[in-house]
Amino acid sequence: MMRHRQLLLATACLWALSCASLLRASTPDGLLRVSLNKNKLDREALVAAKVDRQHDSRRLRAAGGGDVPLIDYLNTQYFGVISIGTPPQNFTVIFDTGSSNLWVPSTKCYFSIACYFHHRYKSGKSSTYKADGETCKITYGSGSIVGFFSKDNVLVGDLVVKSQKFIETTREPSISFILGKFDGILGLGYPEISVGKAPPIWQSMKEQKLLKDNVFSFWLNRNPDAPSGGELVFGGVDPKHFKGNHTYVPVSRKGYWQFNMGDLLIDGHSTGFCAKGCAAIADSGTSLLAGPTAIVAQVNHAIGAEGIISTECKEVVSQYGEMILNLLIAQTNPQKVCSQIGLCMFDGIHSVSEGIESVVGKENLGSDVMCSACQMAVVWIENQLRENKTKEMILQYANQLCERLPSPNGESTVSCHQISKMPNLAFTIANKTFTLTPEQYIVKLDQGGQTVCISGFMAFDIPPPRGPLWILGDVFMGAYHTVFDFGKDRIGFTKSA
Repeated sequence: MMRHRQLLLATACLWALSCASLLRASTPDGLLRVSLNKNKLDREALVAAKVDRQHDSRRLRAAGGGDVPLIDYLNTQYFGVISIGTPPQNFTVIFDTGSSNLWVPSTKCYFSIACYFHHRYKSGKSSTYKADGETCKITYGSGSIVGFFSKDNVLVGDLVVKSQKFIETTREPSISFILGKFDGILGLGYPEISVGKAPPIWQSMKEQKLLKDNVFSFWLNRNPDAPSGGELVFGGVDPKHFKGNHTYVPVSRKGYWQFNMGDLLIDGHSTGFCAKGCAAIADSGTSLLAGPTAIVAQVNHAIGAEGIISTECKEVVSQYGEMILNLLIAQTNPQKVCSQIGLCMFDGIHSVSEGIESVVGKENLGSDVMCSACQMAVVWIENQLRENKTKEMILQYANQLCERLPSPNGESTVSCHQISKMPNLAFTIANKTFTLTPEQYIVKLDQGGQTVCISGFMAFDIPPPRGPLWILGDVFMGAYHTVFDFGKDRIGFTKSA
């Protein structure tokens, strides 16, 4: 089941760039290159993204940890062009590693206005079309799209993938799709999350022996003034796109390109929550970085980002902070601290992330709010104890974080003049640190002719067993050239050139 892309105000302000040209892979290295166009992010897009992310969080919990593609179509910056049929019919698509299906609008889409604003696939004009007919429904946060499967040749660069199974959409009821600057989605995830068990395009390329190596790689150009948005390469890597050697990490769970990561460091200091490990997903369909609120609040504090104040959080720190501190000093299992002081009903089962939006919203009142606030406080206090801080400093720090919680309904603004004074942040992957400088994790937006700076981090909370979970989107993939190796089920990162 795929996620909703709130595009209402988001895409109205996107740059209207021309369709990406398809570069023919006639070079001696045998690589297939697809040029990417880059759209301009705006503030409304990111606000909508965060609202949408809350729907995704609740749906993942409701699904009991099931696989739901984690993608942000609304604020995705990178698009390209493919062709379907003979003769070829061109479509602008998002190349998305967070989903696995290929879908485009159909000429049989009669009753959705969105279809008339985009290129539509005409099966009757393709000599290589093969009927399938199986119907499907892709559910979003506030609606769904309906369609049916067909088969036809798909042209990616100069490679023809024969009889690729894809979806012709016949209903796109949301106004989001009317404003979308893309016709469809080309999913690059694993077949495990594919609707209708349709093979992702890379699997078909592999089976038809079209590639030199069973990998594809992303180079995302983060230079806002560059004419090219980057390049997606099938069959290998382009040495001009990166520096040094890739660090590879195995895929830990097929579906998304998911792997295990370690701590997030702020100027070399642990944030604690992922010190013993978290899951992460490399997602080309998400512009920012999304992770646990307990960590994002610490990032907000470190970079001076605006947040919202949680009175429940401050109440927990004021009334129970010293008790939490003493229990942790006494070597009490951190997962059981909040149940021992009577704020949680569970002994280590109730996740810090579970219900976390209730701490910063009004959806769930009562004991769940205090429990979630307590469990965040435990993370913060335990982490400060490792730093050998005094009791006064620890409780003061926890209280300050209660004023820096990321809003689920908006971005965290920072001062553009303070970027040079902000700390470096680093993800730990395969026992190596991947550093992001302030210039890389702060996103600059144009709003009414003025530059607005926001944090590249947003809150996204998923409880075990699916989480805790990080989504490493374009902010990370722009800094680090990323290789998706489906031959060896691994992901590689190294600095982008």
